[in-house]
Amino acid sequence: MSVPEIRAMQIGDAEPVRSLNQANVAVTSPMDAARFEQLLRISQLSWVVEHEGRVVAFLIGMTDGADYDNGNYRWFAERLKRFVYIDRVVVSDACRGQGIGRLLYAELFGWAEQTGQLAVCAEIDIEPPNEGSLRFHHHAGFVQVGTRELESGKRVSMQLRDPTNKLPS
Repeated sequence: MSVPEIRAMQIGDAEPVRSLNQANVAVTSPMDAARFEQLLRISQLSWVVEHEGRVVAFLIGMTDGADYDNGNYRWFAERLKRFVYIDRVVVSDACRGQGIGRLLYAELFGWAEQTGQLAVCAEIDIEPPNEGSLRFHHHAGFVQVGTRELESGKRVSMQLRDPTNKLPS
């Protein structure tokens, strides 16, 4: 059995990444081909996890100063310096609960520390709630620092990870 491998996202990953995103669009946001290319171009973090020859997860993140027109990103940018914003992270249904998310976040936290990003932040749906993501982020050391009402009617929890927290094994 092969070990999951994190690697840089490439333009050739568009189909599996968009497919994973679409399967979880209720808790992410739509991503057509143009949006995929835009996010890949402006993100400082764009990784996929490959397992047994398939893309089974991905993470896209932006750092402070990114040219990103997104209300949740701007909310953090107005309050923080030297941060990385997790725009979206998706693990395939078949691979949930197998440590793929922890693997991605361990890599993310190491990257943030090495590059001097003082804060790791994300927003998570609370209306309607994304219970799995809320639990995962809580265990990863994230705490709510605010909320936002989105035009779509969703309400999100704006979360920040204390850099002294470590992911549980």
